[in-house]
Amino acid sequence: MPDVAEPLLSVQHLKKYFPIHRGVFGRVAAHVKAVDDISFTINKGETFGLVGESGCGKTTAGRAILRLLEPDAGTIQFDGIDLLSLGKEQLRRKRRDMQIIFQDPYASLNPRMTIRTIVSEPFAIHHIARGSERNDRVADLLKTVGLDSSVMNRYPHEFSGGQRQRIGIARALALKPKLIVADEPVSALDVSIQAQIINLLADLQQQFGLTYLFISHAIPVIEHISTRIGVMYLGKLVEVGTSQQICTAPKHPYTQALLSAVPIPDPAARKERVVLRGDVPTPIDPPAGCRFHTRCPIAVDRCKIDEPPLRQIEDGRDAACHLV
Repeated sequence: MPDVAEPLLSVQHLKKYFPIHRGVFGRVAAHVKAVDDISFTINKGETFGLVGESGCGKTTAGRAILRLLEPDAGTIQFDGIDLLSLGKEQLRRKRRDMQIIFQDPYASLNPRMTIRTIVSEPFAIHHIARGSERNDRVADLLKTVGLDSSVMNRYPHEFSGGQRQRIGIARALALKPKLIVADEPVSALDVSIQAQIINLLADLQQQFGLTYLFISHAIPVIEHISTRIGVMYLGKLVEVGTSQQICTAPKHPYTQALLSAVPIPDPAARKERVVLRGDVPTPIDPPAGCRFHTRCPIAVDRCKIDEPPLRQIEDGRDAACHLV
């Protein structure tokens, strides 16, 4: 019998709203619906890419999964455990298995700490290793991400953006996690450095059997590293499929528009461009029906009334569109 993929992370009906306070008494006047009922699974050892325009809720979803932001609704099953049922101390212990790489390699490292202290901080928090053993582990981690152990006594301002991101990756690897949420880990870096970091993450995945939730707005980056891809628009997942399915034959009109915007390096090549009209609606008061209908080039009257569910349209692919 064929092997059945084993889910490491299962997210069901996840919601995260941010209240908007107004008036002298700070009453809640509305909510920003940053993540509004999304569901997906990530299997052990794979990379699930989450892609979409800025403000679509990708980062909020990643942080809510790790409970850096507390979800408002939904369930999060990680390695067979309901994360939302864990108390503070239980969650702290479970966080050994879940780590995050932040987007900004400048803001994510404390400028007052040496690299030794930054990378060894997880050991201190979880009371793992001491003295020379801790220093040896830090040296090994730095070597793993392509840095020399001699940099341990230096400070973050002495490093380039790519080197800082390697330090952030070393810190994320310190506790040998099973899942790493990579939140736009290369968007602040030069293109040549982006390729180095992407290749490093791929090598580390093979070496340590890591599972990634990789968040990005760049389709080429997502295509290169991801096993499966989820496309988000205005707090909703509109299409989920394998990397090949999404990037070679997108079904949802929004996914088609995203891919059509990717530049082709060949100046002689011609590609049909899908131009979206208007601006992204506000997540405070999203449109009724399909949230994409206000910009969709093929929308019909039904799209303005009925919200399409994310449903399976072919083997391994889901889409939220009445016309697919």
